[in-house]
Amino acid sequence: MLERKEIEEKYKWDTTKFCKDEKEFYKRLKAFEKNKDIIVKYEGKLKDDKVLLEGLKFEDKVAEESAKLGVYAFLRQSEDVRNSSVNEMAEEYERVTSEYGIASSFFDVEVCEFSDDRLKKLINNPKFKDYKRGFENVLKKKKHTLSKKEEKLLSGMSFLGGFSSNFDKFDDGDLKFNKVRDSKGKLHELNHSTYRELAESKDVVLRKNAYVEFNGAYGRYINFLANNYISDVKADCYFAKVRGYESALSASIFNEEASVDVYNRLIRKIHENIDVFYDYMEIKRKMLGQKSISITDSFAPITKAIPKKYTYDEAIELIKTAVAPLGEDYVKLIQRAKDERWIDVYPNKGKGSGAYSIHAYGVTPMVLTNFTGNLESVFTLAHELGHALHSYYSMKKQNQQNSDYVIFVAEVASTTNEMLLMRYLMKNATKKEELYYYLDRLFSDVKSTIYRQTMFSEFEELIHAIYEKGEPLSKDRLCNEYYKLNEFYFGKKVKLVPEVKYEWARIPHFFRSFYVYKYATGLICALNFSDKIFAGDTNARDKYKEFLSAGSSDTPIKILQNAGSDLESDEIFDEVFAYLRGLLVKWKALC
Repeated sequence: MLERKEIEEKYKWDTTKFCKDEKEFYKRLKAFEKNKDIIVKYEGKLKDDKVLLEGLKFEDKVAEESAKLGVYAFLRQSEDVRNSSVNEMAEEYERVTSEYGIASSFFDVEVCEFSDDRLKKLINNPKFKDYKRGFENVLKKKKHTLSKKEEKLLSGMSFLGGFSSNFDKFDDGDLKFNKVRDSKGKLHELNHSTYRELAESKDVVLRKNAYVEFNGAYGRYINFLANNYISDVKADCYFAKVRGYESALSASIFNEEASVDVYNRLIRKIHENIDVFYDYMEIKRKMLGQKSISITDSFAPITKAIPKKYTYDEAIELIKTAVAPLGEDYVKLIQRAKDERWIDVYPNKGKGSGAYSIHAYGVTPMVLTNFTGNLESVFTLAHELGHALHSYYSMKKQNQQNSDYVIFVAEVASTTNEMLLMRYLMKNATKKEELYYYLDRLFSDVKSTIYRQTMFSEFEELIHAIYEKGEPLSKDRLCNEYYKLNEFYFGKKVKLVPEVKYEWARIPHFFRSFYVYKYATGLICALNFSDKIFAGDTNARDKYKEFLSAGSSDTPIKILQNAGSDLESDEIFDEVFAYLRGLLVKWKALC
């Protein structure tokens, strides 16, 4: 793997959009630090509408600068997690912004102390139109807001978010994997970037050894990883309890204006349609020509066709072609992302693993990926560009307060990009073997995103509920509960290996509690949207573009309903699973 300095500049993101360099960062951070002395001047005076508006606008400026500095520090950390200089920069940013958070904690408390009548007047006051949604949320959240003194104490407890940072630093900087052998005894390098390639090997021994070692490596540190995650769970439950929520799950759902009904409906519909997953794994077993199938075969190739390798340039062109039904403006933005270096493309030593998109209001979004040229890398790039363009459209249409969309809708745009790419590839497959490959890829996505993410969410809900009931948590309890969930989701015909029980310990999203189920609802919506858009339904396309531009201007459930996907109804679930069953029937017929 190359050092970062060995990679061409055109394949690295341009962080100067946020801050010129570290010297400027510290200069601006020093200036930012003075804001904590300014904001306190508004304390106790927000009953005056003129002062309130002035204070809100000041908070906007502070938030915008904070986001730019924070994104810059985060991007620089991602380039090389071993770099002490940028780690110190991020620590200093956290210290300064935490101090501002403590100083400004009175603001939300005082607004929450407004009478319902005054809040309703502010909602209808044209001078406060930019803050309408914010005041509406205050009305909803008043009962969960504490006293000024209590809120000040809680605002200074940002260090309790350090469990995620502990994991990231361990995962990206310290964790080492042993080399793994194939059936001929040849050793292969195993790391975050090569794992998927090894898991997709035609060599059954290599993919099993890769799976066992990849999960087993986390098992070697299971005491630390379990204790770190349990501490994070305790923090979640504590904050939910002191704010008067029924549970950590209900707190998460409430704060995102999502719906317990949607969450429960997802779990119920997944359980009702678990046979789709079982049928897929049975088809996979038959096409592999095996008497049985193991969880270690999950990514095994079912055809002899060798998937094409793509250059980065080819990947961009393929994505542009696939998303063309979304319109010329959408395609041009993807080209801009490449030309203006929104994307950090290749892996390098010390670089953060995986992929993400991040943004700050008023600046183009940024994407991290670890492109290796396989089809998975192309789909990952399409996914993150979906996030980036969602951010771009929302920032362009919405004011600062409404431009940030919540997690509940975040995974819709990304997976719609993926599904448009998949439909394009399937439609243009020229050989039966090629179509088999894409069908397997689609159902692998369904397995990983709809079924597995729902399973992950059930695990989160279960572990939080155990602690909330006053029962003890331990590494063994976590591992055993996770193993049992895998037994249900994979069914009796898929063999498990002992190292399955450690898989939970490598899932970074567990440190963003109750995030993962939104991947499942996101793909369900994406399958629904892409079906209509790919078919050339211009009305569906236009509604979808309105969704991309909506930010948080309404509740996420309502935004999706307006775009044509109603998650509060069984209908969308039934339509999606009917589509998937239809594909399985056609696949069996082709075999």
